[in-house]
Amino acid sequence: MLADAPQLLTVLMASVLGLPFAGFLILTGATRRTAGSIAILLTGVGLALSVFLAIAFPEQPIVVQAVWATLSGASFGFSLRLDALAALMLVLVHFVALLVQIYSLSYLHDEAKLRRYFSYLQLFVGAMLGIVLAGNLLVMYAFWELVGLASYLLIGFYAERPASSRAAQKAFLMNRVGDIGFLIGIFLTYYHYDTLDFEALAVIGGQAVLPTALGLCLFMGCVGKSAQFPLLSWLPDAMEGPTPVSALLHAATMVAAGIFLLARIHPLLSPDALVVVTVIGTITTVWGGYSALFQTDIKKVLAFSTVSQLGLMVAAMGTDNVSGAMFHLLTHAFFKAGLFLSAGAVIHAVHTQNMHQMGGLRKVLPTTFVAYMICAAALSGLPFFSGFLSKEAILGGAFSWAGAQNSGLAYSIPVLLLLSSGLTALYMARQCRLIFFGNYRNEEVPVRQAHEPDWLMRGPVMLLAGLSVWVWFSVNPLSGHGGWFFRLLPAFEEAGFWWLAPVSTGLVLLGGWLGFQMREPRAIHSYVRLSIDYGFLDLFYKRLVIKPTLRLAALLNRTDHRVVDGIVNGAGIGTVVVAHITSGFDRLGVDGVVNGAAWLAGQLGQLTRSIQNGRVQSYITAAVVGLLILLWWLL
Repeated sequence: MLADAPQLLTVLMASVLGLPFAGFLILTGATRRTAGSIAILLTGVGLALSVFLAIAFPEQPIVVQAVWATLSGASFGFSLRLDALAALMLVLVHFVALLVQIYSLSYLHDEAKLRRYFSYLQLFVGAMLGIVLAGNLLVMYAFWELVGLASYLLIGFYAERPASSRAAQKAFLMNRVGDIGFLIGIFLTYYHYDTLDFEALAVIGGQAVLPTALGLCLFMGCVGKSAQFPLLSWLPDAMEGPTPVSALLHAATMVAAGIFLLARIHPLLSPDALVVVTVIGTITTVWGGYSALFQTDIKKVLAFSTVSQLGLMVAAMGTDNVSGAMFHLLTHAFFKAGLFLSAGAVIHAVHTQNMHQMGGLRKVLPTTFVAYMICAAALSGLPFFSGFLSKEAILGGAFSWAGAQNSGLAYSIPVLLLLSSGLTALYMARQCRLIFFGNYRNEEVPVRQAHEPDWLMRGPVMLLAGLSVWVWFSVNPLSGHGGWFFRLLPAFEEAGFWWLAPVSTGLVLLGGWLGFQMREPRAIHSYVRLSIDYGFLDLFYKRLVIKPTLRLAALLNRTDHRVVDGIVNGAGIGTVVVAHITSGFDRLGVDGVVNGAAWLAGQLGQLTRSIQNGRVQSYITAAVVGLLILLWWLL
């Protein structure tokens, strides 16, 4: 490697981060015809640079830092950090974003706001890259909020649709709840340790047990962004955005940001905090899986599948299996993006998202059918697919963790995670049956009009389906521990649970068989409603949060109108009355006395002038009159 290689890598890091933001600015002035090509070109260049960074970076992390701001003598740096984890995420984000943008050229070819769409995508990708390359918590938080803004713009892209606007607002507000906890955690971190740098915090975390509250506050950021219990109900509603956006959000970007955050802050989590993380992840896995079971919207099934898989990753983080969680994040990115893009091809063909209006499409969409089945098998965790390797790594780590605990209750965690694999196969088999098997049920779009999309859409789907096979990650189809990933991110030694693979495979096969055999309930029973309504989470929020808040707002509004405004208006009226009284007293009293004295003085002066007029007759008359008055008074 050349002597100036670190400087070259630094320049490349800055270039990789700057390209999407440059694209965002360029696309604001581009034409509709060239917007997609510019976005794809910039993302392709970013992918090439990311691959070079992943290959060329040295064993030691590269950290670039500059003073960002100085407050009260304390300096806060803008730092970027490139290590094995960041390099992997750079390639993954660019790769999935590139495929999504290529797919979007065909899927949204009639969209009038295409330029705005691609500019929002560039902003979103740039913000995600900022999170990946952030060297400290403050820089990460800045890009974290930018991801929230970009996701709001993309989810609400069809602003003319009320449902789309509501979904964007819901996602934005629910993420703010988690972000507030994240920000408090950043404050606590700086208060306790006078640093926000990841490298310094990793050293501190390795030397002492950090406060549990600090770790849980930081974990709140993951709860919001990665849709963990109880802040998970925004993610299925986010399906109101364009389908390619759903693939990008659910595969390797927004929801993955929370998992990446956990990987960065894992040394800061105390044992008690890790237990909470494990429990939250396990609840989310089961909750999301059951919520997907009776959904009728093709994209909502996949959305709840994402919630469930994210819970699996979070649970792995809680069981000290960071590399297993990141491995599943990698494999999940490929098969979940493939599923969403395949779903887009189905929607493009039949013009509906309701699975009850599909059926029998395996003959009409053969390429999409094969790709969908491969990605669904990987998601379910069948052997010879990537999802099996990453799920086995997580489940093996969970059982090893449970064995190291002093409580038999700890085994409930890996058992529930294991059962969730069967649940995944159950709802995915049901979905595949409704979409591709049986009779075609759409009366509005005849089956002869449904057809495969062009190669701009089929190409990315087929590539992602191919990457969902085990061979890209390990030579051994039943274990990923001998593959390249665990050499890049070392893990614990492979657990010796010989029975785990057969049991998990048996559960997946059983779940798949039940999914194909089950029939749609004719009545909406309580257990069906529990699934359709996300476990009544939104109802809970509506009754215990939204309605009380609205009632409080109405009460405060009435108080403002009747009490505060009454006091203000009464004070105003009283002031006016007092002013009128004061004005009358001033006019009639003060001015009256002054004016009366002036009038009297004038009258006396007039009388005096009439006496002192210089006429002798007047003086003699006055003297005679005065003498007569004197005589009358004396006599």
